[in-house]
Amino acid sequence: MARSVYVTGIGRGDGRQAVELGVMELLTRQVDRVGVFRPLMHSRTDHVVELLRGRYRIDLAAEEMYGLSYDEAAALQAERGPDELIGMLVDRFRALERQCQAVLVLGTDFAGTNIPDELAVNARLANEFGAWVLPVVGGHRESADTVVAEVRNAHRAYSDLGCSILAMVANRVAGRDKQEVQRRLATRPDVPVYVIPDEPALSAPTVAQVVDTTGAEVLLGDASGLARDVRRFVFGGAMLPNFLGALSEGCLVITPGDRADLLIGSLAAHAAGSPPIAGVLMTMGQSPGADVMRLAARLAPGTPVAVVPEGSFSTATGLSTLEGRLTAASPRKAETALGLFELHVDTTELTSRIELSRSERVTPMMFEHELLERARGAQLREVVLPEGTEERVLRAAEVLLRRNVCHLTLLGSEDAVRRRLAELGIDLGLDRAADDPGPGARARVIDPATSPLRDRFAERYAEIRRHKGMTVEAAQDVVTDVSYFGTLMVQEGLADGMVSGAVHSTAATVRPAFEIIKTSPGAAIVSSVFFMCLADRVLVYGDCAVNPDPDAEQLADIAIQSAETAARFGVEPRIALLSYSTGTSGSGVDVDKVRKATEIVRKLRPDLLVEGPIQYDAAVEPKVAATKLPGSAVAGRATVLIFPDLNTGNNTYKAVQRSAGAVAVGPVLQGLRKPVNDLSRGALVQDIVNTVAITAIQAQQAQQAAAELAKEQQS
Repeated sequence: MARSVYVTGIGRGDGRQAVELGVMELLTRQVDRVGVFRPLMHSRTDHVVELLRGRYRIDLAAEEMYGLSYDEAAALQAERGPDELIGMLVDRFRALERQCQAVLVLGTDFAGTNIPDELAVNARLANEFGAWVLPVVGGHRESADTVVAEVRNAHRAYSDLGCSILAMVANRVAGRDKQEVQRRLATRPDVPVYVIPDEPALSAPTVAQVVDTTGAEVLLGDASGLARDVRRFVFGGAMLPNFLGALSEGCLVITPGDRADLLIGSLAAHAAGSPPIAGVLMTMGQSPGADVMRLAARLAPGTPVAVVPEGSFSTATGLSTLEGRLTAASPRKAETALGLFELHVDTTELTSRIELSRSERVTPMMFEHELLERARGAQLREVVLPEGTEERVLRAAEVLLRRNVCHLTLLGSEDAVRRRLAELGIDLGLDRAADDPGPGARARVIDPATSPLRDRFAERYAEIRRHKGMTVEAAQDVVTDVSYFGTLMVQEGLADGMVSGAVHSTAATVRPAFEIIKTSPGAAIVSSVFFMCLADRVLVYGDCAVNPDPDAEQLADIAIQSAETAARFGVEPRIALLSYSTGTSGSGVDVDKVRKATEIVRKLRPDLLVEGPIQYDAAVEPKVAATKLPGSAVAGRATVLIFPDLNTGNNTYKAVQRSAGAVAVGPVLQGLRKPVNDLSRGALVQDIVNTVAITAIQAQQAQQAAAELAKEQQS
């Protein structure tokens, strides 16, 4: 039987979709087949179910994830009674449960339903499903006293109805009341109570929602622009100089269609990054002329401009109650919701209470989720991103910050970075982070050319490279290079790690690390691995990025380092040193090199499982292994695959990535004293997110190793 969690509430407006998303994230970290079930719904397509289905790649048929519509349920209950209704929903739930290792159940939403005593219906369904109950109490615009009372009442109500309560969540609580509510609920009720503060970004509608609500016609703007959050509305009527002072970050400008000056002024301010707006909505059915629209398109590409037939007053009235919601079309809100959940909920405690046995198999999704969870750790790390104006890097930065993975330093001209952020409609909270750092991740921008650190770094670099004739004067120019500046930040302890390479070559990223950070004790060379996330497993490939033609000793070092890296990231190392022949079937210089490297690994690390020389198919396919190397502990089960040279490794990882649809995370550099990682220039946003998370984890591990070494030296 699958383990199930039933997320429910006591009324409308509790924002429980964020909690449902957070619980789904926890379940998918533990097992690889998680289902979603909505017993009662308003329509045949539920926006939360579709969000979860797409985000977590649930391959169940849509109809299997739904029970009945509210109208069908009311008619069935009226005709045959509540037991018949419950029985039918239980049957549908059991049919889905049999296909899953865990199920997230989404309770009723208390919104315009015709089911009497919804709370009791949710409680009975949870009991019949054998599910844990996770009640969510809304605290939006409520006092601390009211929130505390509602949580206790909800706990009592579900307990009295025989439910097994997993925990309680007070959601959308005013930030000023969070600590007080948490303190007063620390001992009563007798289950964990998590208090999540209200986050305006989650309740803010997107521009796309505004367009749908008003029936507006989009004149300019792309999908990314339409996904921007609308934090407030600014109505244009004043003359331009006075109007500009009313603009604020994330505002939607609503102005009569004949005010081309306000349109151009708003977009010009956005293009300058002061402030970046959500878009412009023009009223009265009037559109500016073609010349004005061409100028608008050049000023702020992608920024939405739309027109509605109504006047400003009726438009404002229609938008006054509009609130944002989590949907498949709002991935930014999903990242914000997950970051908020993970920041304020003890996810380790909650996972242990669900009592799910972790799958032995590590799927790509589980691997990626585990990276983000581990990267947060007990202390957020600082990762420097030298490519501060590159679109993919900035989009990845937004995800990392919303998920509270780590602090970020972007390198580049601050004006250039802000303009690029405005163009892309990305909010990294640069101003908010400076004013109020808070408990979550934050970003900052440093310009190497104007930074006060430039002189200090120049002196340090000249000292390091004095044996090569480097002077302080020459170093002044070298350290303005973003790769060198970022590497020096890591070396000097001003950042914990660096990730670059989206637009820079591998040499440009790695050379400063070789010169400044250098190899760690015990590592003969610096090498790399890719984590290859296939459909059903994660493999480690090394070395596919750094060493062109390693000799036997270097190949052995790469194998040992790669096994250690695999183990650190939850992949049990079984090493296959690859060749074009298996076992003793071949000979020649290339095969002999691999055979010698295998012998070195066995001698240096007898605790590691290693096989070589071995062909790729014998390494990963059990049937082939049974024929070519019967009885081997590695053949057919290899997880760490070591290629004999860069040509073979680089081509193989790219072939597998493209032909098998694998996610390639890396290259992850190993053997450096401090973490610096390179990106493929074809890296996707998710690749960058994963690599930054790995870098933060490496920084944690490096600090732990240094602390252990210091402790040993003291004793």
